[in-house]
Amino acid sequence: MSSEILRSRSNVGGRVAPIELFFDLVYVFAITQLSHLLLEHLDLQGVGLTLILALAVWWAWMYTTWSTNYLQPDHPSMRLTLVGVMVGGLVMAAALPHAFGEHALWFAGGYVLIQVGRTIAVTVLSRGTTLQTVFIRVLVWLVMSAVLWIAGALVGGTAQIVLWLAALVVEYAAPAIGYPTPFLPRSVTTDWTIDGSHMAERCQLFVIIALGESVLVTGATLAGHDFTPGAVAAFVVSFLGSVALWWVYFDRTAEAAAEAIAASDDPGRLGRSAYTYIHIPMVLGIIVSAVGDELVIAHPGGHTSLATALTVLGGPALFLVGHAMFKRAVFGYVPLNRVAAVAALAALGVLALVAPPLVISTAAMLVVWGVAIWDSALFRRLQNAA
Repeated sequence: MSSEILRSRSNVGGRVAPIELFFDLVYVFAITQLSHLLLEHLDLQGVGLTLILALAVWWAWMYTTWSTNYLQPDHPSMRLTLVGVMVGGLVMAAALPHAFGEHALWFAGGYVLIQVGRTIAVTVLSRGTTLQTVFIRVLVWLVMSAVLWIAGALVGGTAQIVLWLAALVVEYAAPAIGYPTPFLPRSVTTDWTIDGSHMAERCQLFVIIALGESVLVTGATLAGHDFTPGAVAAFVVSFLGSVALWWVYFDRTAEAAAEAIAASDDPGRLGRSAYTYIHIPMVLGIIVSAVGDELVIAHPGGHTSLATALTVLGGPALFLVGHAMFKRAVFGYVPLNRVAAVAALAALGVLALVAPPLVISTAAMLVVWGVAIWDSALFRRLQNAA
């Protein structure tokens, strides 16, 4: 394969191709499945199992994003590869509700098809280029983890959980330690000559997917209940909370971070830290917030349960912790308003002992909006001072 399949590099960055947007539709379904799974199993075990599956879903999407960052997604061979990955993704997403039961092998098989099948394809497609060595390293590590995924699905029970956790450790550790592989030198981030603008835009789109799913959940929950004043008020508060999360992420930070990674001397390092790893708590925070929204719309009054308090307050807190880490990775500092907001959300846990869910949800929404307004005011102040 000639170098024509390589994604072109330019000062403005490569655009996101329509096939990539089409590919993302699978993950709208996957995120919905994860939020419903968490809602139905709001205990410590359910949270842990949902986290394992969420990390697998994110890793499948992220590795595909790295592949389309290197190789031209509009090339016919890559289009066919992405279509095959979509099939595996749909099987994986459909199996999510019973991934630790009767559909374990379907989930593991779909996941392995995505990870190993796609990596074999891009390794072949990148022959004759310097990228092939990068993909060979990745393939070796994904084959090792594939054995753990399939073995776990076959044995079931506690052993399945242990083996799948081990598979995640293998896969998540690999980029951090440079994919050490026999007969090949250890990979370093300067080898990963990614298009920073494309990477940033792809992760922004995944955040939109997660936020879009939260909006769909709130709308569907309201549609399934009586339109009482409390339910409608909870719906409005939930929507405003989603807008606040969007505002915090997209108002200035997303664009500035995209510019920073595009101009970086080592975009692979930021791609690994700020986007591949640190986006995880932000996405998880949005999913948890959506579950909290659904609980509040269904029961806006009365006693606030522990599950409702933890999701309504913990979701935004997790998002803000992730966003603070993101700013630290890209810009080198932790914003104090994020720290103050997380502390305020934790303090609201005391209020949850006496206040109904709608009050707690409103307070959490106002805290996130406080961060968004603080950011906007600070940016205007800096602009005026310049």
